[in-house]
Amino acid sequence: MQFHVKINDVKTTDELEGAWSLDDYKELMNRFEVPDAETVKDAEVKDFLFMAINEFEPREAAAIVLDYKLSDHLTEGQIDNISLEMLSEKMAEKYTEIDLHKPLFEVNQLLYTAYNGKFPHIQINVIDLELTSNEEDSEVNKETVLKSLSQGLSDNNLLLRLFGDQLDGKVPFPEADGIIWELKEKGNNQYEVITSEKWLTKDEVVNTEFDASVVMYDENTAEA
Repeated sequence: MQFHVKINDVKTTDELEGAWSLDDYKELMNRFEVPDAETVKDAEVKDFLFMAINEFEPREAAAIVLDYKLSDHLTEGQIDNISLEMLSEKMAEKYTEIDLHKPLFEVNQLLYTAYNGKFPHIQINVIDLELTSNEEDSEVNKETVLKSLSQGLSDNNLLLRLFGDQLDGKVPFPEADGIIWELKEKGNNQYEVITSEKWLTKDEVVNTEFDASVVMYDENTAEA
C-alpha cells in the first residue's frame, strides 16, 4: 500500500485526556475510604479523592489504583511488585507487556498529579497527521499508520531498532496495537495518533511530509 504522509504537529504532554471518568473517581473514593463519599458534589469529587490519596503511603496508594485498573490483567503479586517499582521507574515504558503501557501510564498520571510528584514524570506524544492514498484497498489502522509514520523517523528511533522486521512486513506485528494507544479519525484524511514518548520523540521526526510504502505480513509469501 502507498500512502502520502503529512505530519502537521507533534505535541508532548503528560496527560491523556479522558483517562479517568467521574465514575472512576467515585469508585476510587470508596476504595480510599472517603467518609460519606456519596454526598460529595460531582465538582468536588476529584479534589476529595486526591486529598484521600495523600493520606496513604505512595506505594499503598499505587497498589489500590493498580488493583482497580488492572486486576483483570495482573496478579496480586505483580501488583505488589509494580506498586514498588513505579515509585522510581517509568513502568508505563519499561513493563514487558506493551499492551499494558497505556493503563500503567493512566495510573501513573493520576498518582503523579495527586501527590504533585513522588512518581516519575512520564510524557506522551499526540501526533496530528494527514494520511492519503489513491489505492481503493488501502486500510488505515494502527499497524498501517505506524508503518507509515516510521518512514519519517531518524535511524536511531527505538521502533526501527526493535521492530525492523515487523515494520518491513516480514513478520506479524501485533505489538502495533499496544504501541499506538489511540488512533482517532478526524475527517478529511486527518488523524490523531497518541503514543508513548518511549517510541517516538519530537526530535526523531526528521521528515514531516513524505511518501510511504507499507507492506503487510503475508503468511503465504513468508512460507514461500
